[in-house]
Amino acid sequence: MTEISPTRTRRAGLRWMSLFTLAWLAIWTVQLTPVQLLLPLQLDTPEDDWIGGVVSSGLVLGIGGLAGILAGPAAGALSDRGAAGRHRRRPWALGGVLLTAVCLVLTGFAEGPWGVGAGWVGVSIGVAVSSAAFTALIADQLPTTQRGAASAAVGSSQAVGIVLGVGLVVLLGLGIREGYLLLAGVIAVVGSAAALLLPDPPSTEEMRPTRIGRHPLASLRDRDFAWMLSGRLVTNIGNALGTALFLFFLLHGLGQPTPVAQDNLLLLILVYTVFVVIASVITGVVSDRTGNRRTLAVAATVVQAASGVAIALVPTFEMTMVAAALMGLGYGAFSTVGLAFAADLLPDEQDHARDLGIVNVTAALGQLIGPVLGAGLVALVGGFWLVFVAAAVLSLVGGLLTAFARQPSRS
Repeated sequence: MTEISPTRTRRAGLRWMSLFTLAWLAIWTVQLTPVQLLLPLQLDTPEDDWIGGVVSSGLVLGIGGLAGILAGPAAGALSDRGAAGRHRRRPWALGGVLLTAVCLVLTGFAEGPWGVGAGWVGVSIGVAVSSAAFTALIADQLPTTQRGAASAAVGSSQAVGIVLGVGLVVLLGLGIREGYLLLAGVIAVVGSAAALLLPDPPSTEEMRPTRIGRHPLASLRDRDFAWMLSGRLVTNIGNALGTALFLFFLLHGLGQPTPVAQDNLLLLILVYTVFVVIASVITGVVSDRTGNRRTLAVAATVVQAASGVAIALVPTFEMTMVAAALMGLGYGAFSTVGLAFAADLLPDEQDHARDLGIVNVTAALGQLIGPVLGAGLVALVGGFWLVFVAAAVLSLVGGLLTAFARQPSRS
């Protein structure tokens, strides 16, 4: 079983946590606002062929997710190998946010599935590169007793980012193109500022991974790390199934007009956000104090599964609100405790960014598989009930897989 050695890092202050939170708030805002609102509106098709729009959206998100899966660990591995005397994380964080900003603009001006898909691939690569760099800071600079708090910042920022982005677009009455331009400005300004202001000590020869006798993906051979990754992947697929098609569910599952569906989507996201933040903060603090992250992560998957069961049994807007609250509680807790659990299980401190890039890939892969699988399930039965049943089942399976990873002991 992995044992956590005494850390050589010092506790981070309010300034570090604030900048780190702002970085993730910007990342989640520009990644999830298109997923929840702008891309479905861009790719929606007439009522007599609405399934075609669902399928197009799923494929675009899937291809973008695949690009992120390849880019994240690659960027992390390269940053681990930064030359001695140079910054390891900052160049990749800065380059990633700037690439994201440029590609958001291109996506906003694109038309049709092919053009939109090409732009979204660039956005996904930029987000993956910057995410790998920012995530590595948790293991680089924080003691184990603060990793839950930092992970809570990541998890709660995810929910707040959706509200911030969708809220600005809807409440300001922005069109699709203007929405993308706003998001590009957010990531360019806030992401760049965080990348430049967060500390990033120069690399030393001791920090660089040695190549002799090392397998490129040695971390995947670690039993506990591998079980954690598999559980994280399956749970994220369950979450993506339960959330990625919300707008289409409101439009075509509940038959709401587009303006009403957009307003109700914002309301659902607000409910989801409140409970994500509550769950993230509480479980982050509790897991730091107790060190028992595995039990909390498994319990969170059960709560997430309950949300899918609720909508499948009672497909009304009122029950969808209840399900959004349950999904927020479950995923908020799992994303926070799961990320801290992953940081505790890292097999080799010289490969922090590469291995945490792989951890991020599980979330990105969930966002890839979820919409594609969801679109296929909708096309199969001509409705959404099977999507939510599958979301519940996969959430429970993800919890079971996570339970096989042994909790590291603290020394």
